[in-house]
Amino acid sequence: MRIKQTLAAAAATLIALSAVTACDDKPEPGRAGGVTTPARPGAPAPQAAPPSAGSTADAQKYLRQYASCENLATGGREDVRLRSSSVKTVGESVAELGVCSDLRENGAIGIFLTPDMKKFQEAYRLQVMDRIAAGKPEYGLYSRVFVGKDFVAEPTSVKTARALAKSGMRVLTCNPTFGVPEGRKKEKALADQCVLSDFVHTADGADAGGPEPGGAQGGQPAPPAIPGLPSAGSLAELRKLIGSSVDCTRFSTDPDTVAIRSIDYQPFVDGDAAGWGIGERGLCGQPAGAQRAHGLVWLDKVDDMAVLQSRAKAVRLKEIQENGGRTRATKSVLMLGGNVAVETNNASSRFGLYQQQFFRLECTPGFVTPQGYRSEKAMVDGCVLTNYEPGGVTP
Repeated sequence: MRIKQTLAAAAATLIALSAVTACDDKPEPGRAGGVTTPARPGAPAPQAAPPSAGSTADAQKYLRQYASCENLATGGREDVRLRSSSVKTVGESVAELGVCSDLRENGAIGIFLTPDMKKFQEAYRLQVMDRIAAGKPEYGLYSRVFVGKDFVAEPTSVKTARALAKSGMRVLTCNPTFGVPEGRKKEKALADQCVLSDFVHTADGADAGGPEPGGAQGGQPAPPAIPGLPSAGSLAELRKLIGSSVDCTRFSTDPDTVAIRSIDYQPFVDGDAAGWGIGERGLCGQPAGAQRAHGLVWLDKVDDMAVLQSRAKAVRLKEIQENGGRTRATKSVLMLGGNVAVETNNASSRFGLYQQQFFRLECTPGFVTPQGYRSEKAMVDGCVLTNYEPGGVTP
């Protein structure tokens, strides 16, 4: 009898354990099914929304998932570790601030809590525009201002910024000359004319954030060598693209009209456009006729950008040799995009085009782009693409 009782108890135990196991194997509500696979130890969980922090200590805890953030101190705007911060001067939109030491990169991270993120972003944008107007055109171009839902982080180290770019925070950039490279995350900011991205722009043009340079990830095509250059599939698209910078109300692709020259407006491209690598060509403005020509601007859909840059370099070097680099004021400046070009001698139009990430080809021997302006490698040796233009036209 005792043996039968023991066997019955063991059977009951096995039944109970099987029931528990069956319960544990049921998928959690809202999941696809199966047992949840634990995350890799030490890896932060993916962010479905911007991170939030109720205090600087909470923000520090979040940042530690991606970077070193030690020796947190709060309330000290004069903390020496914040001496280079662009956020501490934003104003009333910052309710509480702190700073921690980035021991790994020998730097620091500023932490700023804000009860109204929209107000903060608008205040930061105003600060950027004020500094640009005061003669600092590069201000905010190399932003390391990372925003979450209700807090901001600003690291002093580029390496730390790259690490934070892989978090749920986004880089806030309000300098109008900045463009988010293709293949990077781009989101609308709460302030007009600002953008949120996972791209950390640096003065040396080094890639920082997003897919690794020089290759594709996840089956996606690699980003272009020069990030942010404007492109268009047709002249109609190009005309629409530059509408905020160039008055192209009147437009023609008629070859005879496009070939028109005026004493006041001369194109950069001279001769057969196909020999310059240009496939399609159009003309904005009022050609000469009963009235004097007005507002002539040439639009180019480029089939071979290397050929165009090579011809442009030859023209520029000839000007340097014969005229000391000087060109007539009526001659257009060649503004280059990814697969398009615009030729205009209007300074106001060029200012707008620089803001849209068009570049000028500069081939003057020994030329060095001044600090604060963008400079990218051209397709032809001895030249660079830059948004700097002598004479104060640059943004």
